[in-house]
Amino acid sequence: MRHNLLRLCSWLALMVASSVPMLSAPQPQPGAASNHVVIISLDGFGGWALDDPFLPLPALRGLAERGVVAKGMRPVNPTVTWPNHTSMVTGVTPAKHGVLFNGILVRQPGVAPRIEPWRDKKEMVRARTLYDAAHERGLTTAQVDWVAIQNAPTITWEFPERPDPKGQIARELVQTGVISEADLAAFSTRNILYRDHIWTSAAAHILRQHRPHLLLFHLLNLDSTQHRYGPRTPAAMTAMAHNDSQVARIVQTLEETGLMPRTTVFVVSDHGFKAVKRHIRPNAAFKKAGLLTLQDGKVSKTEAYSVPEGGTAMVYVTVPDPTGSLLTRVRQALEGLEGIDQVLEPREFARLGLPRPEDNEQMAALFLTAKDGYAFTADPTEPASVDAAAGSLGSHGYISTDPDLHALFIASGRGINRGLKIDLVNTVDVAPTAARLLGLDLKDVEGRVLSEILSGEK
Repeated sequence: MRHNLLRLCSWLALMVASSVPMLSAPQPQPGAASNHVVIISLDGFGGWALDDPFLPLPALRGLAERGVVAKGMRPVNPTVTWPNHTSMVTGVTPAKHGVLFNGILVRQPGVAPRIEPWRDKKEMVRARTLYDAAHERGLTTAQVDWVAIQNAPTITWEFPERPDPKGQIARELVQTGVISEADLAAFSTRNILYRDHIWTSAAAHILRQHRPHLLLFHLLNLDSTQHRYGPRTPAAMTAMAHNDSQVARIVQTLEETGLMPRTTVFVVSDHGFKAVKRHIRPNAAFKKAGLLTLQDGKVSKTEAYSVPEGGTAMVYVTVPDPTGSLLTRVRQALEGLEGIDQVLEPREFARLGLPRPEDNEQMAALFLTAKDGYAFTADPTEPASVDAAAGSLGSHGYISTDPDLHALFIASGRGINRGLKIDLVNTVDVAPTAARLLGLDLKDVEGRVLSEILSGEK
């Protein structure tokens, strides 16, 4: 009887153990690659920041001193979050990967276009990604708060911007006390500083417990802060210092787990920021020209509509225009509008790395650029140019050649030269360089392998 009882207890213990996520660090699978790449993106972190000796960034400066730092990283157009993060992992511009907004643009005749962010990756990204290539070679992949990546089948572990309370990593974080069930359920409503903290905890947990070959990790607080208060303000500087502390947590995790000698760390950003004093409202000009109608203060009917992206805007003719007469009226409505720098036609899109409308249904008929100190909004009420309100004093989206938009680039760790400072690199260079370090080959990319930063270490 005692023997049978012991056997039953052993069987129950085995069943319980098999149903609970393992929290001890797993051993690498036989034959799996031993090298790791961690890409940390600090949204909105300008490339100039490391040149400010009074900005406390010890973790970032430590990585730069032990590795390579660029004068800046030139983003892709439009210089907004999702297009640039997608270029980081594909090595191509939006003309090829197809992501033009922080989401996917949905169009219907006579209706204002809208942007839907929560679409599957396969609907949005038209190019092969770094994590696709890693998965194809049998490597494990992970993402924390990355973008344009929802329901990506080639991601092994994830804790997304809007985490699924039933997801594996979410359950493990609850089990280990990192986050409560209540805070997990209401995660998207919590303040952005708290979410950055939890995203960092999730990234550290994934590294510690699962040791992915590739981790993509994105923080948002700095971007939100600069939109509200503007760049180079005390609030923005404080957010940068907080970013540094989160990077330090990831570095510490790599050191404590013994992963650091086999890991290359990239710390990058998607774009810099500019201060905004005035807002431009093209939709107000379209309303005045009879191209847009309001009902109860909301857009009810359109023949033309402008979708803002900060320092640039996409302009659409929303109904059939076989003769081009509506587009002519749109151009006339924009003439002399305060704050507009250029009105660009489709023949000029290619030089900006943007697709033609006939190649991507999300692309606009016209592409507007703003003068310094101005940013576009979707507000259709007059006047068409107004002072920027408190809480909207910073923006990005400006043309990528603007030095203020240049992003951060640091590479450090395995396979990287030490103590090297280089000139500008490009966002599209990240993916092919990371691929080389993982022993992968990304074909048909527009970026290049940054061979000058590689030490040749295998």
